[in-house]
Amino acid sequence: MFRIKGRVPRKVIGWGLPTAWGAMAITYKLTCPLAQQDSLGARVVTSAVFFAVGTGLIVHVRQALLRELRQVREVAGAAQNALLRPLPASIDGLDVAAAQLSADRSARVGGDLYEVIATEHGVRAVMGDVRGHGITAIGTVAAVLGSFREAVHDEPELGRVLHRLDRALARHVRERCRDPDSPASEEFVTLLLLEIGQEGEITVLNCGHPWPYLLSGTAVEPLARADPLPPLGPFPLPPELTPLPCGSLMSGDSLVLYTDGVEDARDARGRFFSLRAALTGIVRNQPITPQTILRTLFTALIRHTRGRPSDDLALLVLRNDRAKVQYDPLGARGTARATTHNPQPTNYF
Repeated sequence: MFRIKGRVPRKVIGWGLPTAWGAMAITYKLTCPLAQQDSLGARVVTSAVFFAVGTGLIVHVRQALLRELRQVREVAGAAQNALLRPLPASIDGLDVAAAQLSADRSARVGGDLYEVIATEHGVRAVMGDVRGHGITAIGTVAAVLGSFREAVHDEPELGRVLHRLDRALARHVRERCRDPDSPASEEFVTLLLLEIGQEGEITVLNCGHPWPYLLSGTAVEPLARADPLPPLGPFPLPPELTPLPCGSLMSGDSLVLYTDGVEDARDARGRFFSLRAALTGIVRNQPITPQTILRTLFTALIRHTRGRPSDDLALLVLRNDRAKVQYDPLGARGTARATTHNPQPTNYF
């Protein structure tokens, strides 16, 4: 309350100054003898006075609007960063890098979503794409991400996590519009739910989302080729969901998760962006890091689309950088001693 009251005098002062200028100009016109004369010199002086006042008013109003716009953008940026918060560089031994680019220039966050959280059940990640893009999709992103951040800690089974996300989306759609003919009732989300265990084992539930690419050495292959489930929203999920085992993320291997806006990005000639070809070029230069992959891909995408993507873009890179722990039963003082080193991938798993 005190902060709101403190802002009122500032606004009064801000708009009082141009009001005073206008009053002075009117007073000059009505009372100044020079303003009543019809000579050329008097007209020039009067015109100069009103021009100066008008210019000052325009500049003042423009600066006030720019200040308001800057404040609105700062608030929006803080809210959007809280929604799609920056990820740490490392999560439970996995190097992480993620970024998104909204097709709506007025929004920093669009219809794409991602999150990575370390839990007692393993590292769990989500990558999703909401129907539509820009500001209108942010509410759906908030509903799905909020449910994910709670469910991954509460639910030991990945299938139950997905059911929680499905219910959260259904509640959000009902709250947005109770009319079944409304576009809100057709809301859906393509979503990839992924879990990486302590030994690097990968299990996935895919609801209509592109499969990630696995980067192992110089090889670039899709993580799986199985048919995904339907997107969340239009169709009910099966009561029992069995995550798909997708091998292991070996030491030094990377996973690249992305939304379909990446491969659907077109250049001026209408040609699609080849993500696999871009990744193949990246892995030829060793060593690579998630930050290098992310920076190189976004540079290529911006160049390909000339900085004007038609859809939201999001990328999430996970790299296994876990060190193997060996125990020496004959260590100093007869106690077990743990040592870490960077092992060969074949000895890790």
